[in-house]
Amino acid sequence: MILVIGELINTSRKIIMENVEKGNAGYFCDMAKRQVEAGADYLDINCGDTLDEEPEIMKWLIENIQAAVQVPLCIDTPNPVAMEVGLSTARNGRPIANSITGEKERYEAILPLVLRHKAKVIALCIDENGIPQTAEEKFQVGMELVKRLTESGVAPDDIYLDLLVQPLATNDGAGLAILNAISLFKQHSPEIHLLSALSNISFGLPNRKILNRIFMIQTLTLGMDAYILNPLDKTMMGFLYAGQSLLGQDKYCAKYLAAHRKGLYEN
Repeated sequence: MILVIGELINTSRKIIMENVEKGNAGYFCDMAKRQVEAGADYLDINCGDTLDEEPEIMKWLIENIQAAVQVPLCIDTPNPVAMEVGLSTARNGRPIANSITGEKERYEAILPLVLRHKAKVIALCIDENGIPQTAEEKFQVGMELVKRLTESGVAPDDIYLDLLVQPLATNDGAGLAILNAISLFKQHSPEIHLLSALSNISFGLPNRKILNRIFMIQTLTLGMDAYILNPLDKTMMGFLYAGQSLLGQDKYCAKYLAAHRKGLYEN
């Protein structure tokens, strides 16, 4: 099963920040409902741009969103205070802590929260040397991070490793590095869950949706397990369901047929 995490409640988006500043709870309830109806399994909650108010805004957002939808939440922050508030407030199923890294300070700040709240975790493929650039480096850093997490008591099935997609606009090998890294993981450690924040690949380029959709198909074919994406992109979601069917991941083509009935393939 491919895990879909809806990405739209993020204060880096101007409209989200504006509605946070207005205290417009109804807007966020509607946004949450729309993402879930479109196929999101989790909702990512990121209010890092609110700075010192982040813990309070995180609590306010989660309380309002949970009144509207029943899906679990992905608490997206490097701030351990906001993460504690988010994981403590989340109640619809097991939350995901987004995220931890191999950097000593961040690892030691976030790990106890993951263990205390029995949360799943997104592990960013970063260590003290920064973001690895090649497929081989991503594989080495990722394997070490998974090893540390499992030895610390996190169940392997609860770890989603983010290989960190970087913009194609600044590195024309960024997409290929991710594709090759997926192949390495699936060859040597197929049990590890891999996650992609798709929209990073197209940052700074025109026609971003085209790149995002094609990159999703490429990564899906190689074995990607989870995506942080915009579920309101009907074409993207239609491609996701069709791709799963073609890969034998959709029994009796049930998801594909449901997508057809919802009109995802209409022009």
